[in-house]
Amino acid sequence: MVFAYQIKDQGAVHFVTFTVHQWVDVFTRDLYREKLIESLKYCQNHKGLEIYCWVLMTNHCHLILRARDENLSDIIRDFKKFTSKNIFQSIESNLKESRKDWICSMLSYDDRIWFWEEGYYGQEVYSLEFFNQKSNYIHLNPVRGGLVEKEEEYLWSSACDFHGVRKGKLELVPF
Repeated sequence: MVFAYQIKDQGAVHFVTFTVHQWVDVFTRDLYREKLIESLKYCQNHKGLEIYCWVLMTNHCHLILRARDENLSDIIRDFKKFTSKNIFQSIESNLKESRKDWICSMLSYDDRIWFWEEGYYGQEVYSLEFFNQKSNYIHLNPVRGGLVEKEEEYLWSSACDFHGVRKGKLELVPF
């Protein structure tokens, strides 16, 4: 499914979803999850990305984010392009990846990498109430997916930060 969302206010806070092509469960291995987290950290440290809330599921991720320099579309484009190549190459070169041939066939077309679905889903966050609604949705995703019983138990989200359980994997900006 192609999402034709276009960011109108490049400096506003947005809720976004990025989906792996054909909903392939790539993020079941820590190696690939860490690659995505490293890329988000790079965008935070070098491109002005501010993250308020996030979750990484097996085949998609949700984030509430903003670009400090009002260039969110550019950051998202660069992030998706880099992670596509980086994670695909990690899968391709992983001698322990039992699903390598299948994943690589699912995430390529005409000898080109097609890691992420085209476009992405997005909504501008226009109020605290809407932010709370989306952050609850994000944090309950692993619970609804049957991965954990309590949202704060999931290691690949910001729920632990929100509940004060432990420091999460990404720096968060308060809303």
